[in-house]
Amino acid sequence: MPRLDDRLATEKQQQPATTFASGPAPRRPWRVVLFGVLGGLLLSIIWSAPFVDSVIGQTVADGLLGHDAEDTAITGVGAGVVFALISGLAGTFTACNIAVFAAVAPLTGGSGGRWSRVTAALRPLLWLGLGMIVVSAVYGVVVGLVGTDMPQFDTSEPPMGVMPGRMIQAMVVFGIVGAAMIYLGLAAAKLVRDPFARVAGRFPNAPLVFFGALIGAFLIGRPFPLFRKLFRDAAEARDPLYGAAAFVLQSIGNILVLAVLLLLVTWLAGGRLQRWFAADPRRVTALSAGSLLVAGVFTFMYWDIRLLAIRDIIPWYPLAPWV
Repeated sequence: MPRLDDRLATEKQQQPATTFASGPAPRRPWRVVLFGVLGGLLLSIIWSAPFVDSVIGQTVADGLLGHDAEDTAITGVGAGVVFALISGLAGTFTACNIAVFAAVAPLTGGSGGRWSRVTAALRPLLWLGLGMIVVSAVYGVVVGLVGTDMPQFDTSEPPMGVMPGRMIQAMVVFGIVGAAMIYLGLAAAKLVRDPFARVAGRFPNAPLVFFGALIGAFLIGRPFPLFRKLFRDAAEARDPLYGAAAFVLQSIGNILVLAVLLLLVTWLAGGRLQRWFAADPRRVTALSAGSLLVAGVFTFMYWDIRLLAIRDIIPWYPLAPWV
């Protein structure tokens, strides 16, 4: 009969990684890095913002609201709150939210029965949501106070070769977010120092709160048309509480579909994933590292390199024919 310490160690190995660099190093870390980088580059080449923003996002928002989401004015706080949640749902699959998969992918293989696995995946999502909500609320307060003077408020289109202020803001924000994800991916592969090595021992959910803050920061850079409409409405209202509530609801809407999908996968396939992870705990860190690298490289290349090419500031970036 196995000793208690052995059983506890085995159960700990079967738990999903909530700190991105937890667990043993992948067997071939540089291969994980290579595939992660190539995956992020490929996504940045094939991603079609008009299709995702207009065909998917606009259609979903129009259907849920029952009218043209972009052209119909937001009248009153109640309409703004509804628009915030609906526009968040409509923006689920924008170029920003692809990064959320990096956080949620390793959380699907918890141990125990179905309900145990679902609750085990739900707890990390709540910590992720905490970081996201704090950043969203703070940014909403700032927008309510000074939003009309911020670069995102300006919707003018300068000539090609010139980067509008809102796009510069997006480049700075998503450049930082992408670089942070790349570093976390390298740390998960055990190729650089884990930035949470000391903190996570005392606050094990700190990495998830931090990643949630990165997701909340999407609002600071996002140029998604429906978000810009909500941004301008909150800025013109000059109401910090309304700005905070609207931005928090939009962030919740952004990850709500992904959270439901995660819990559904955990319910239906979590047992098989649990056994797969338990057979080789290095698979958890490989999945964490690969997902973070795909998301980080995609975010950085899409918003900081491809954008320069689209504005004719650099001569070329490879793009799929449908982009």
